[in-house]
Amino acid sequence: MKKTIVALAIILVGLAVLLPFASSNPDAMDAVTGNFSVQGQTSIWQGIMPDYSASVGNGYTSTLIAGFIGVIIVVLAGLVVGKVLAPKKQ
Repeated sequence: MKKTIVALAIILVGLAVLLPFASSNPDAMDAVTGNFSVQGQTSIWQGIMPDYSASVGNGYTSTLIAGFIGVIIVVLAGLVVGKVLAPKKQ
């Protein structure tokens, strides 16, 4: 478990360092719909953090928090799937 926490900490620090280099351009699908003036459909559910923002005033901080939460969710999901799929010790 300690190795998992260290790995998660390294990922989060790397995310904080590399975040300023993230593209400010929209996703590919957003760009295509914008170029061809296609109307997007409204979704039923807006998600936990729409547009990858954690609703904090500062854009950098908001994206950083959203990234941290995303990394933690993915790591926890991986751990749960690993526990479920791992062969049982006899």
